[in-house]
Amino acid sequence: MPNFWMLVVTPENFSITRERGFKVQGVEGRHRRKVRRMLPGDRVLYFVAGSRRFAATATVASTYREDHTPIWKGPPPEDYPLRVNIRPEVVLEEGDWVDARELGPTLEYVRKWPPESWPLAFQGNMHLLSQRDFRLIEEEMRKVSEGRQEQTASV
Repeated sequence: MPNFWMLVVTPENFSITRERGFKVQGVEGRHRRKVRRMLPGDRVLYFVAGSRRFAATATVASTYREDHTPIWKGPPPEDYPLRVNIRPEVVLEEGDWVDARELGPTLEYVRKWPPESWPLAFQGNMHLLSQRDFRLIEEEMRKVSEGRQEQTASV
């Protein structure tokens, strides 16, 4: 059974991962214990901090490795050295990102927080989600993506 991860990333770092074709993802060094649990077939959801939106999903394609080659931007000395290969699944254009304020309150994951404080669930860099939550969000993202494809095809 795969794990379902949510990575909270800055807009700049999301752009870097996107520009690199969603081939590799780095995680902060302090998350080593979590990253060790990442295996091929695990799923990754991208939550873009600041915008409070879900932007993409990917599938993990390798076990982790450590690499300090600079790719992503972080406050020094963070270089996101814990890296896994990934492949993209659903990738939305920025204007189509799914607003977490619409889905967030319905997620199992946020029940750990008082209802008025559910956005606190999206702080930090890496979170383990339930399959239900991940699939719910990804399904909304697929609807947006398919709707965009239909609009483009009819133009």
